[in-house]
Amino acid sequence: MAGIRTTKAPPSLLYMVKQVELVVRSHLDELVRPSGITALQYTALTVLERHDGLSAAQLARDSFVTAQSIADLVRSLEGRGLVRRERNPRNRRELLILLTEEGRALLARYEGPVRELEERMVRDLTAHQGEQFRLALSKAWQALS
Repeated sequence: MAGIRTTKAPPSLLYMVKQVELVVRSHLDELVRPSGITALQYTALTVLERHDGLSAAQLARDSFVTAQSIADLVRSLEGRGLVRRERNPRNRRELLILLTEEGRALLARYEGPVRELEERMVRDLTAHQGEQFRLALSKAWQALS
């Protein structure tokens, strides 16, 4: 079989996206661990910072967790005083999840370190490539949503 040459195909985009997700999550978990929260909890807090007053289902969707796991996540954040729940005035059966001042303070504390992590991730890209990367990720997400 001498002379047969095989070339390895590059990894699939899905595999590469998953690799980036896992390494980002690992670094983010390490970064926020001193505050007693996880990367998933941090993500939920950032979602509430952008869109405060979400239902559990909306928060689960926007935080990339299942509806079943959001209940435990919210309970934990509420127990820490980082979020609060209150009745939706338009639908009294629905509870809305809101960021507390303590939650906002925690996010403010990590704003710089999280920005540094993002900058580290794209430091070998030009500013234009960084913007193109952000645009490509957004378009990929929209295509699959």
